[in-house]
Amino acid sequence: MRGHMQALVKHDRAEGAILKHVPVPEIQTDEVLIQVKATSICGTDVHIYTWDDWAASRVTPPYVFGHEFSGMVVEVGENVNSIRVGDHVSAETHIVCGYCATCRRGDAHICLNTEIIGVDRDGCFAEYVALPARNVWKNDPELPFETASIMEPMGNAVHTALSGDLVGRTVAVMGCGPIGIMAVPIAKAAGAAKVIAIDLNPYRLQLAEKMGATHVIHAKKDDPISQTHSFTKGQGVDVVLEMSGHPVAIDQSLKMLTHGGRISMLGLPTTPVPVDITNDIVFKGITIQGITGRRMFETWQQTAGLLESGQVDLKELITHRFHITEYEEAFELMKSGNCGKIVFDIEK
Repeated sequence: MRGHMQALVKHDRAEGAILKHVPVPEIQTDEVLIQVKATSICGTDVHIYTWDDWAASRVTPPYVFGHEFSGMVVEVGENVNSIRVGDHVSAETHIVCGYCATCRRGDAHICLNTEIIGVDRDGCFAEYVALPARNVWKNDPELPFETASIMEPMGNAVHTALSGDLVGRTVAVMGCGPIGIMAVPIAKAAGAAKVIAIDLNPYRLQLAEKMGATHVIHAKKDDPISQTHSFTKGQGVDVVLEMSGHPVAIDQSLKMLTHGGRISMLGLPTTPVPVDITNDIVFKGITIQGITGRRMFETWQQTAGLLESGQVDLKELITHRFHITEYEEAFELMKSGNCGKIVFDIEK
């Protein structure tokens, strides 16, 4: 396919972005071209848009950003047999090498040579995006495009929650951004006895409650450590899903965890975090699990299955919809925190 398309471009090493016309991507023999039907804003996109220290150290403008999307295949490379024109798809956004030590042992999600769309190469805030066919996940045509567009971040929540047993456990979700909120119904679907959502944002706590949290804690009004102990007869929680990346929250997470418990860490601190290793880790005998991306493609199977079964319903989480031309308003709302997932409509 030739021609030009409208895209949201990170144009400069400064805050903001611009809408402009760029060439439609040309696909390689092992790639597919996807018409983007819906795309959602991630926290990573906010880092890039606002041009914080992480973005300045990682991305190289100008390029098309965005990495969460769904769409329809409109062209396939000559070596592609598994995907057809007309398929409804989402995509694994980590493009891996397949030959490094971690890939060969079945841990491609921590590939030593990972490229991420919308970060290391052009992304999906555009009318079309090109991807290797091996990264494409085929969806049921009945799955709404806007729901399919947030399967990728849902996969982060699935990977974090299901990295250990949750049946009958008490689970604390520390940090109720959209991924943390998604972890609430996932933990319940996996058999958690209690799911405690912890955050500073009243809007997000209300959303977590709507999504099934059995308890919510406003961390500025109530002490999360004493509150979680009161909910667990003084034992502490069995599992913490750490989604915030905030040093204070990480310290609280370790202290609220019961002896022998598990903390799965998805949040990304921007500075080193002081930790009482002796008392909060070694003497308690806890397990700390670092989480990145999604297991390929076990996590995608779990994510699709949870949606198909109806055990996880994301309708409440998608709180705002904008056309891509309204991107400035959408990013300001995302920065405020008074939203769940924001979905862009790309079509003219």
